[in-house]
Amino acid sequence: MPKAHPAAQAESRPGAVEPPPENRLGPRADLETILAAWHDATLRLEQTHEALRAEVRRLTDELELKNRELARKNRLADLGRMASHIAHEVRNNLVPVTLYLSLLRRRIADDAGSLEVADKISAAFTALDATLNDLLHFTTEREPKRKTFSLGRLLDDVYTSLAPQLAAQSIQLITDVPQQQTITADQDMMRRAVLNLTLNALDAMPQGGSLVVTSACCGDSVEIEVADSGPGLSDQVILRAFEPFFTTKCGGTGLGLAIVYRIAEAHGGSVTAMNCPEGGAAFTLRIPQPVALEAAA
Repeated sequence: MPKAHPAAQAESRPGAVEPPPENRLGPRADLETILAAWHDATLRLEQTHEALRAEVRRLTDELELKNRELARKNRLADLGRMASHIAHEVRNNLVPVTLYLSLLRRRIADDAGSLEVADKISAAFTALDATLNDLLHFTTEREPKRKTFSLGRLLDDVYTSLAPQLAAQSIQLITDVPQQQTITADQDMMRRAVLNLTLNALDAMPQGGSLVVTSACCGDSVEIEVADSGPGLSDQVILRAFEPFFTTKCGGTGLGLAIVYRIAEAHGGSVTAMNCPEGGAAFTLRIPQPVALEAAA
């Protein structure tokens, strides 16, 4: 007589222990497993879909920002070419006019009233020439001619040339630049950037004040800060300070800080504006040094 299967024997014995429900096999258990797996897969798919949607939104926003920046640069390039052409044409015409004015001054040397008028015309031509210089500096596209030089010596040259204006406005100059501080950059561009930042600070202190110039090595960059004790900057000015032709000064060209921005950009650096806790405003020019530039390349 054939023997019964052990499982059958176990089932036939009184008091035998049945396997737990999750270990039972059958159509109902298979369906529950499939539904649970389907639910898990659906949740993962929804999470993946939401993550993809978020990434698409991020990339779309980034693309729009890049497109706006590209459009802005294209507009600035067109504007720069036009401004450069106009600046050259006006300067060419200023040369003979200035010569004629000089000849006129000799003829009216004995006429004090006429000389006063001539002086006002000469001052207007000087202001116009400064505007043309700003336009030409803003529209100039060239790679920095980098070399290593003493930052302290460059600052001394700039502030020696500005000494009469500092004295006339009762501006106290405070510099904190290490004697051994050097910087690798285009020397002419750096001189122009420091000069523009300083002139901007002086405009903020017509009744006198303090001008504080500091520099330091911060990681892989050299930072130069020009701070004034003026009234500070509004939120709108902080946002738009480096936009070409944006100015809050009557008669200003709005190119001084834009030129600083272009110089910083050409060096792979940056320039920022902020209000000081103790009052006034500070502009910080950051110029990466060769080690940082090589690592970025």
